[in-house]
Amino acid sequence: MFTEQDLRQIAEHGLSAQQVELQLENFRRGFPHLNVVRAASPGDGVQVLDAAQADAAVKRYDEAAGRLGVVKFVPASGAATRMFKELFEFVNEGKRGPGIDTLLEHLRDFAFWPELVKVLPEGADDRTTVDAIVNKGLDYGHKPKGLVTFHAYADGARKAVEEHLVEGATYAASNGVARIHFTVSPEHMEGFRSLLAEKVPGYEKRFGIRYDITFSVQKPSTDTIAVNPDNTPFRQDDGRLLFRPAGHGALIENLNEIDADVIFIKNIDNVTTDALRGDTIRCKKMLAGVLLALQEASFAHLRALEAGTADLAEVAAFLEEKLCVKLPASYDAALLRAILDRPIRVCGMVRNEGEPGGGPFWVGNPDGTESLQIAESSQIAPEDLPLMKSATHFNPVDLVCGVRDARGGKYDLRQYTDPATGFISSKSSGGRELRAQELPGLWNGAMARWNTVFVDVPISTFSPVKVVQDLLRPQHR
Repeated sequence: MFTEQDLRQIAEHGLSAQQVELQLENFRRGFPHLNVVRAASPGDGVQVLDAAQADAAVKRYDEAAGRLGVVKFVPASGAATRMFKELFEFVNEGKRGPGIDTLLEHLRDFAFWPELVKVLPEGADDRTTVDAIVNKGLDYGHKPKGLVTFHAYADGARKAVEEHLVEGATYAASNGVARIHFTVSPEHMEGFRSLLAEKVPGYEKRFGIRYDITFSVQKPSTDTIAVNPDNTPFRQDDGRLLFRPAGHGALIENLNEIDADVIFIKNIDNVTTDALRGDTIRCKKMLAGVLLALQEASFAHLRALEAGTADLAEVAAFLEEKLCVKLPASYDAALLRAILDRPIRVCGMVRNEGEPGGGPFWVGNPDGTESLQIAESSQIAPEDLPLMKSATHFNPVDLVCGVRDARGGKYDLRQYTDPATGFISSKSSGGRELRAQELPGLWNGAMARWNTVFVDVPISTFSPVKVVQDLLRPQHR
C-alpha cells in the first residue's frame, strides 16, 4: 500500500508504517462508544466540600507548596478561528447576524478598542471596521487566543496569556518561582516569546517572584493520516500523503515531559479579571489540597500492600469512598495495588448551565470496576445521550494532576491512555472531501486510566471566551 516515498514521509513524522496501518484500521472499524453507566452527581461521584473542608484543603496546599515542584500547564496552540468565525462571514460573504450588530454597537467596550482605533482608516464603514479586527490591522483572525487583548485595566490592557501570568503568581508559585508551560503552534511561537519578553519583567516586579516560562509544540509523531471517503489514504496533488494534527489529546506527550509534583491545567481562554479572580485562586488551591490528601493516603495504602500488612477491606473502602472506584464483588490485593498505582487528577466541575462541553460520568471498565471519566458527546452512544442531558455538572477543564508514584518517580503518562477512544470527522483539503481522525482528548481518553476525582466548584471559576462577544460578559469587564 505504501510506496518508498510514503515510508520516508511516515518516518519523517516520527511514525512507523505499523502505526499508520493501525490508524487506517481505526477508520475502517470506527471507535467504540464509552460504556457509560450514569452521570456523576453530588453524592455520587461529585464531591461538594463545605466551607471548613475547603479551608482545610487550601491550608494543606499552602503549607506544602514551598516544598513541591509546581507547574501551570496551559494548552494555547489553538487558533482563534471559531472566536472570529462570524466576523469572517461578514467580511467575506456579507452575512450580518445579531452577533455583528452586538459587536459594532459595543465596539468601544472591548479592551482592544484603543488598539483598533489606531489602525482604522478614516470614515471606515462597518465591514471595513470588522475587517480591521480579523485581517490586516489587529489580525486577530490569524492569531491564537493567547495573543488577543481580553481585559482593560487602569494601567493598560492585558492579553489572555498575561492573565495566566497573573494566575500563576497567585496559586502556582513555589519558593518565589512561578513555572508556566504553554503549548503553542510553531508559527505563533515568536509572537508569544516577544510579548512575554516585554511583559514578564513588570509582572515579576509586581508580584515579587520570578517566572520560569517554557514552551512546547505538538509533536509530528502524534499526527494522524487523512483518508478519502472510502478509507483509502488521501493523497495531495503532488502524490504525498496528508497528515493532520490529532487534536489536543496529542498533548499527553507534552504533559508527559513536565517534571513536577503538581500540575495545574487550564485552557488559555478561561480567565477572568483581577476583581473576580478570588474564587479561581481559592478553588485551585482547594483542588490541589484535595489531591495532596488523596496522594498521601494512596501511597500509604500502596506501601502497606507491598509490605503485606494492608487490611484489604480498608484499602477497598478508600478506593470506593475517596478515589471513586467501584470494585467488583470479588477482588484481591493485586487488583487493589493496580488501581492505586496510577496518576491522580482532581477535576473541578461546575453546575450545568447549558454551556457546551463534556461532563462527569461513571463508566464500566474491562477489569470489572466502575470509575469516573470526563466524556464528550462524541464518545457516547446515541441511546445514552439522554444521560448527558440529565447531567448536573459539566467539565470546565479545571484540573490538578499528581504524576508521581509512591517512590517519587514520575509516571509515564502514555501508559494510562485509552487508545480505543477517539473520533472520526469529515474535513476537506483543496476542495476535496476527506476523513480525519482525532486522538482521545487530553482530559478524556488520554487520561482514561488515571484515578479521577470530581469536586464541585462555583460557576464563577469558568469564564471562557468562545466567541468575541463573550468579552462583553461581566466576567471580562
